[in-house]
Amino acid sequence: MYSNLLPRFLKYVKTETRSNPMSTTTPSTQTQVAFAHELAKELTDLGMQDVYYNEENGFVTATLPSNTDKEVRSIGFIAHMDTADFNAVNVNPQIVENYDGHSTIQLDKDGKYTLNTVDFPNLKNYAGQTLITTDGTTLLGADDKSGIAEIMTAMEILIKNPDIKHGKIRVAFGPDEEIGVGADKFDAKGFDVDFAYTMDGGPVGELQFETFNAAQADLTFHGKNVHPGTAKDTMINAIQMAIDFQNEFPQEEVPEHTEGYEGFYHLHGFTGTPEEAQMSYIIRDHDREKFEARKQFIVDLVAKFNAKYDQERVELNLFDQYYNMREVIEKDMSIVELAKNAMEELAIVPVIEPVRGGTDGSKISYLGIPTPNIFAGGENMHGRFEFVSLQAMQKATDVIVKIAELNAK
Repeated sequence: MYSNLLPRFLKYVKTETRSNPMSTTTPSTQTQVAFAHELAKELTDLGMQDVYYNEENGFVTATLPSNTDKEVRSIGFIAHMDTADFNAVNVNPQIVENYDGHSTIQLDKDGKYTLNTVDFPNLKNYAGQTLITTDGTTLLGADDKSGIAEIMTAMEILIKNPDIKHGKIRVAFGPDEEIGVGADKFDAKGFDVDFAYTMDGGPVGELQFETFNAAQADLTFHGKNVHPGTAKDTMINAIQMAIDFQNEFPQEEVPEHTEGYEGFYHLHGFTGTPEEAQMSYIIRDHDREKFEARKQFIVDLVAKFNAKYDQERVELNLFDQYYNMREVIEKDMSIVELAKNAMEELAIVPVIEPVRGGTDGSKISYLGIPTPNIFAGGENMHGRFEFVSLQAMQKATDVIVKIAELNAK
């Protein structure tokens, strides 16, 4: 039933598809274009219909027609092709069979990097399972190639087992999720489903319909640089101005001191000289009112600083990135219940928690297709310590099939 799942996943992760935030093309890298065409061929070979690569948005889509006479809602399953901002060249996955739940796993040949239960206690959850890890030099790419492998395998199962009744199913594999622009051009009307799920979550059981509201603030500080020997009462150091600006922020409202529904400001870029400095913040909060207040705090702080000087020395470019998809999904919670029931029928305990981030589902929900997020199995994503369990991917595949089946009953 799952014979092609692991080979499929290993093939995917060995294909380099890292996105590039500095690119002006869609997709942002040609490796994603090449991968999209490979996926399109595979979908065709599986027997999917309407296989289509959209050159304008980089999405590969396909259809599995309904095989029931009942009128049932149509479903989409979505995953992203790109990997995150970490070395993704020459991914060399390692397979650890029947992991005992406590031993240290050596990743690289020299033993410099290891997976151990002191640093990663989540390993204890995987006793008796087959783990796929990195070799310590790259990320793995389970985010989100596990999701692609699971969707592809679920479609294969449904095609080979026509006794499992289902309505129309659409699949979509898209680019550039990791740089936050993948779903900007998604053709929701053309996808033509009643609701969808992104297979882009973490450990088994995750079911998420709440994300952050997200914005970014890019700031430029214009100084006045003169020789330091004669700088008294003349120099305005842009670096110092930026440091003073940062010191005005609430120091506990940062990622390293927040959890759950707590929002934050995150300074994730700072460069400069006394003449000019640049800072970039991301702003996150689940609550829309608090989110707007966080943005206003920065606007007001810029005005406060500019009032100190002889001219406007702080420039602000503030823009929204995505919104909490709960505002859309809570209007019809039946799609969350459907996924929850599917998990429970498979003896999987649903873990319903807010995403401390976003998914393509955030934007797609606001484009008119309510799109919760379901686990894909990966752990420690975006770095050399990433791993995924084969059994977790099998369970995610089962959830897709079960959702399709329950939807048709």
